[in-house]
Amino acid sequence: MFDPFAEDFAEDPYPGYAKLRETEPACEHPLGFWLLSRYDDVSKLQRSAHSVDERNLTTLPSWKSDSAELGKENRMLRGLSLVDQDPPDHTRLRRLVGKAFTRRAVAELEPRVTGLVDAALDRIAEAGRADLVTELAFPLPFSVISQLLGLPEVEHRRLRELTGTLARGLEPLAAPGVQAEIRAASAELTAMIGDLVAWKRGHPGNDVFTALIAAEDDGDVLSEAELVAQIGFLYVAGHETTANLIAGGILALLRNPDQLQALRTRPELSTNAVEELVRYDTPVHLMRRITTEPLAAQGKVIPPGTWVVACLGAANRDPRYWGEDADQLRLDRPDAHRNVSFGAGAHHCVGAPLARLEARIAFGRFAQRFRAPVLDDVRWNGRINVRGVETLSVTVR
Repeated sequence: MFDPFAEDFAEDPYPGYAKLRETEPACEHPLGFWLLSRYDDVSKLQRSAHSVDERNLTTLPSWKSDSAELGKENRMLRGLSLVDQDPPDHTRLRRLVGKAFTRRAVAELEPRVTGLVDAALDRIAEAGRADLVTELAFPLPFSVISQLLGLPEVEHRRLRELTGTLARGLEPLAAPGVQAEIRAASAELTAMIGDLVAWKRGHPGNDVFTALIAAEDDGDVLSEAELVAQIGFLYVAGHETTANLIAGGILALLRNPDQLQALRTRPELSTNAVEELVRYDTPVHLMRRITTEPLAAQGKVIPPGTWVVACLGAANRDPRYWGEDADQLRLDRPDAHRNVSFGAGAHHCVGAPLARLEARIAFGRFAQRFRAPVLDDVRWNGRINVRGVETLSVTVR
């Protein structure tokens, strides 16, 4: 049986995914949920109209016992962000939030992102040895999303601590003590953002926060609670996952020096390199849906009202779809953009264009700047779902 809590899983989950794909590609776990791990099933589920709202569960999995008593109070940001909403509420929220992440809006950020990356690489070059997570992978998306939202500088430190706790809520089977910590962090973050809403009304700017407040004020488009939830969600999603993408991508390049050299000599590969690197080691490994009608997969039928977990990391390396070299990194892979890492359908990642921009610039500038980087040490954050590199020590010349 699939065991994400095995000692070596956090460091390398892919052998476990391979075994799951081959032996139980659609299975019911003893803990009360179903697992899908092959590309076709995962891709189909992403594009389906099945629910993300836990109220559609017929039977609550055992690890969600607190939800039976607390309901939405046991969910990140009280389940009000767009990632936890079904249409029509999801459609309305996404239309408002998505305005900040259009191709044009993201393209305007390129000079800012390039400047931040170059400044980080300057610091790394001067030091000669550095932790790329501390110097580049985390501060880059953190700074960009903070600017995009228009958050005042003074709030960043505590917000960062709280969002780190909330990210643990995306892990499967969180222990009761951890769930209590997440609820406390969610309540504190909600209160802080509520105060920021009041501050922002008197200090409007050309940012997402101001735009969402204006949408609310224009007439019952966003309630106060919904406004707070969207800002909180964008803040969490806007830097945690992108930091994992950048750090994991650079690690993959360091471990595959032929591909790092290919990116250095063929900079036109940079766009496709992002797609291949996010396929090779996705920043988010699991996705959930609640079935609203019977779901057929691998000759089995999953009943309505069931919690289904799709293993994105397993699907991204399914040899049935990607070929026999699915476990290899190939920056020129022609169909790399078909990875499932950013989702699909109604719940396709709203911030994907920004994540792609940040990663493309970070990977390309790193490859060009350092000719012979040496990987000294890597440590993982120990998470199962929002899995990423915690420390990435590199020596550069």
